[in-house]
Amino acid sequence: MREEQVRELIDRYIAVTFSVTRKADSLVKAEIGSDLTNDQQYTLRYINRVKECTSSELADIFDVKKSAITANINRLWKKGLIKRTRDEQDRRVVYLTLTDEGQRLFLQTEERVQALVGSIINQLDIKEIESFIETYEKLNQVLDNVNGGVKSEFYY
Repeated sequence: MREEQVRELIDRYIAVTFSVTRKADSLVKAEIGSDLTNDQQYTLRYINRVKECTSSELADIFDVKKSAITANINRLWKKGLIKRTRDEQDRRVVYLTLTDEGQRLFLQTEERVQALVGSIINQLDIKEIESFIETYEKLNQVLDNVNGGVKSEFYY
């Protein structure tokens, strides 16, 4: 490939990534409403999936500093959406779980997000969707390798 072609592809990639991310975040935010931020929704989604986790685990999964997770967790706790439980053997360890209200709100917002994403991907044929997801998963693996071999989980 010529250097000019590579630059053009890089520019296209950067432009479409920015545009899609901005639009998708905005659409998701409209579906979850003012009760939660997108990051809070993703946090509830992860906790719902694993049932119980620690803030350190969340920081690793989201690839952010523990202070950012602590702020997010504090907000969710103040809203009554998550519960903190200390480990009986090691009081320094705090487990996070969804409260009944957290579970209810997550399921309510998740239903709306699923409907939104469904309405978008239904505009593509199944082969396009599968090909796109496989390519996106491969890109995720490449980024894991660039990130020092740290493997990220699919939790969304």
